[in-house]
Amino acid sequence: MKMRIVVIGANAAGAKAASKAKRINPKADVTLIDRGSFISYGACGIPYYVSDTVSDIKELMSTPVGVVRDAGFFKKVKGVNVKTNTEVTRIDREAKVVHLLETNTTEKTFLEYDRLILATGSSPFIPKISNVNLQNILTVKYIEDAELLKNCAISGDTACIVGGGLIGLETAEALQQRGMKVTVIEMQEQLLPGVLDQEMAFLVEKQLRLQGVSVMTGCRVTGFTGMKTVEKVIIGERELPADLVVLAPGVTPNSGLARAAGIDIGITGAIAVDARLCTNDPYIYACGDCCEVTHLITGKKVHIPLGSTANKQGRVAGINAAGGEATFSGVIGTSILRVFNINAGRTGLTETEARANGYDIETVLSPAHDKAHFFPGAKPIVLKLIAERATGILLGLQAVGEGVVDKRLDAAATAITFHATAEQLSQIDLAYAPPYSAAMDNIIVAADIMKNKLAGHGRGISPHEVMRKLDEEDDFILLDVRSSAEHAEIGIEGAKLIPLGMLRERLNELPQDKEIVTFCKISLRGYEAQKILDAAGFKNTKYMDGGILAWPYALRTK
Repeated sequence: MKMRIVVIGANAAGAKAASKAKRINPKADVTLIDRGSFISYGACGIPYYVSDTVSDIKELMSTPVGVVRDAGFFKKVKGVNVKTNTEVTRIDREAKVVHLLETNTTEKTFLEYDRLILATGSSPFIPKISNVNLQNILTVKYIEDAELLKNCAISGDTACIVGGGLIGLETAEALQQRGMKVTVIEMQEQLLPGVLDQEMAFLVEKQLRLQGVSVMTGCRVTGFTGMKTVEKVIIGERELPADLVVLAPGVTPNSGLARAAGIDIGITGAIAVDARLCTNDPYIYACGDCCEVTHLITGKKVHIPLGSTANKQGRVAGINAAGGEATFSGVIGTSILRVFNINAGRTGLTETEARANGYDIETVLSPAHDKAHFFPGAKPIVLKLIAERATGILLGLQAVGEGVVDKRLDAAATAITFHATAEQLSQIDLAYAPPYSAAMDNIIVAADIMKNKLAGHGRGISPHEVMRKLDEEDDFILLDVRSSAEHAEIGIEGAKLIPLGMLRERLNELPQDKEIVTFCKISLRGYEAQKILDAAGFKNTKYMDGGILAWPYALRTK
């Protein structure tokens, strides 16, 4: 008798699981079920369709050679049966049966299985606030959302994005490019909360503001007003006009079907699975956004829904359901986005997460160009490297800038996955030629700075901490060691200028009993200034990490 494998959910994880199961066990009867009309589409591409970067919506549902991945494609090419517009209403684990309801009819049927794979995905989080069901309040998750959002994006109208995460910012760009006046509202004190630390997120926020997008952080939306269609967004006592609202505060795992069947749910609210992606029922697997995963650094269970993870998990679940052996070890939270001219991403733990997990850490901010500075087209990027102080083991990297950041993130993701130290990263043999990087790539420089800090040679202080000191009027000297021309172009209010080349002869201008924080463009000269001051007997010297290029507080410059 043929093995019967049923997969619930026909997007990234489910489509991959069904296809892989059929390849592993060609004699198996594999059925893929989805409650929607469209299957196996790239939801992450929706903002790019809205902005016309992707011209045809079919491209989000097609193979690289242009074949649409519909039910006919899966039957003919993959050998997988597909049931669309079909809701799974119940799982009977004892009888090994799933109960079905065709959404366009009232017909109820059932399907028997030997192995079941849950790939039910996630749903947009809809806040429980007044009038959230008004027309033109949309989400960005399903293929149907793409057409609706594009039709509502009218040039000259106003749009509010509720949520300053990855999807929220990508959608903000898409709507702004269609001529809308866009405001991003985030209840946390920064954009990209949980993705970047504050000083890195501020660099992204500066770019949005430069492009004409209004940004409101630390603001909670409490409701909407309008007759049938949304007209205003309510933020406490304030109201903002809005012809279109996009809800993008995050997603929640679709674990209800599993929960009702008695399948274990983890501490994150997603389905609990082992390394083989098997649930507490040995005949049922789960993969993709509906299940939780292990964080490879902390060892804790997390819910980090990404299409890349879903595809990898779908492959593992399909292999195991078909009788093979495969494992999925976990994730380190790598993510990336492009918004206007800025690329931003992270891998591993942020500083905030590392401290929350009890790590004693050191951090580095390292600005540089993404290729040799003299090569045409070289653009700036800022890296933030995080390592455990006692061991030097790398814990995380963040990267923001107009230049190429993905390859630095990928190199760091590899290093972090294999528990590399700053010493090992500093010696890694990266590809070099002027069109691609500097001879000492920024990630190598960041690792060297980290080594200096861990060894006690360099004592850095973050721009955020410098800002705090300025705001609280701490008794310290902020010393700018750039040239007079650089200082005149852009500076930090309250800083004292002594160019590095004059520092040795002007040491008498600096008091020995005060804290001195030095900086330059990227703080290479700032570090050299700190060493000069140390040698001259100054006892309390530091340099500002990242220099002026990492200074995100535009209002404090002159």
